[in-house]
Amino acid sequence: MDDGGCDSGAFVRLICMVEKLNFCDLTQEYGDSNVVIVPVPYDGTSTWLKGADKGPEALIEASCNMELYDIETDSQVYQRGIFTDEAVAEKFSPEKMAQAVEKRVKSHLDNGKFVALIGGEHSVSVGAIAAHHKHFEKMSVLQFDAHTDLREEYHGSACNHACVMARAKKLCPIVQVGIRSMDIGEKANIAAGQVFFAEKIHDNNDWVGQVVDKLTDNVYITIDLDVFDSAIMPSTGTPEPGGLGWYQVLGMLRAVAEKKNIVGFDVVELCPNKINRGPDFLAAKLVYKVLTYKFQLKV
Repeated sequence: MDDGGCDSGAFVRLICMVEKLNFCDLTQEYGDSNVVIVPVPYDGTSTWLKGADKGPEALIEASCNMELYDIETDSQVYQRGIFTDEAVAEKFSPEKMAQAVEKRVKSHLDNGKFVALIGGEHSVSVGAIAAHHKHFEKMSVLQFDAHTDLREEYHGSACNHACVMARAKKLCPIVQVGIRSMDIGEKANIAAGQVFFAEKIHDNNDWVGQVVDKLTDNVYITIDLDVFDSAIMPSTGTPEPGGLGWYQVLGMLRAVAEKKNIVGFDVVELCPNKINRGPDFLAAKLVYKVLTYKFQLKV
């Protein structure tokens, strides 16, 4: 195993769990790091399975057992410096949480850092998208998700997890990929030609170039893990059948990194199950792959 990760032995894993968890067990200093991981263990508006607040810890713990050499790109992106921030602890309301996230993310962007947010339910993305939109001109948002999340308000809040893309759409262009579930009330909010439904793209790659062409030069990516087929990603609050595969999602992410400037991203909605830790590892690997594509591929 690479020196940057935890040893696979039970004793070392126990140490990783007792001490503050760092992504991939890295101990790089803030000033020496290009990347900041911001955990947001918030699960205040989820409407079915609870537990997304445990997602950041489970993802980071799984990352401690991940090889840091990427075969595909022949690289080790951790050498760019990855710092794990303290978790955003605000839980009073989704609105207060969004404000706290925006403030935290803005502080890192102002320091020239690349920010990766890990949730937590999807509402944690609201503040991150807002902070990036204010920092980067002509930004668009690429959403990977089973759900459109285009409700204007849900359960009394405009910052509910079901409203994330309605908030983003008020700020900048959005492109939605992997959608296979929505309320009829959201239909009027869909931007024509900007949604790639799972049933149309699951068996081909013809859509990848079309997605890239619809994005602006600066792109923020939000990944709800339920975009994946529930056979490989059952650990979400609202799993939906018929999702995308691992290599389909990676292929799209790589295409974006090659053609556009990824300015930030989040991975959300991991609802860990102690019996099946595979989804935790998938989520950790996904974060590492996006960072790899961002920093190891030429734009």
